Amino acid sequence: MFRISVGAIAMLLGAAAPTLVAQAPGRQVAMKGWNPVDYRKPTDAELKQRLTPIQYKVTQQEGTEAPFHNQYWDNHAAGIYVDVVSGEPLFSSLDKYESGTGWPSFTKPLEPKNIKTDEDRKLFIPRTEVRSAHADSHLGHVFDDGPAPTGLRYCMNSAALRFIPVEQLEAEGYGEYLPLFHRSAAASNQPQP
Repeated sequence: MFRISVGAIAMLLGAAAPTLVAQAPGRQVAMKGWNPVDYRKPTDAELKQRLTPIQYKVTQQEGTEAPFHNQYWDNHAAGIYVDVVSGEPLFSSLDKYESGTGWPSFTKPLEPKNIKTDEDRKLFIPRTEVRSAHADSHLGHVFDDGPAPTGLRYCMNSAALRFIPVEQLEAEGYGEYLPLFHRSAAASNQPQP
């Protein structure tokens, strides 16, 4: 007969407990990896508690932060970007490029299933809005003026994202993405013909 001790259960629950990640002074949000099966979007009141005013305005009210004055527009560190509300993986630094727009821009999503698009007619010309699939956070817009290979520019708001450096992927529950960076490092060390 298989038995598990109370201590083992506590250890397992402790290992599965989310870590707290500071978002702003006095504000914290529970984050440890991403599990779409267990995800439940926080209530509006919870979001107002967890998020900074700009994070709330961007993700919940479809706001836009100022170009060149946001957290990740010129971040060059290796890692992934996740939804600040849900933690769902969205973009990789491997697909980030300098668009000159003042917002973080990517050629493609890391996990296409975590992205949804919709037509946005709030301005004079129609645009394609990008939202996270599970938290329904407004992230930014996608345009067809990006570089090869996709020709797309996913122009995102830093306030909708949380960056996880490669060194912290395992500890934060995103270790499955480490091989992407190992392959990239190996490819860049190959002699060029």
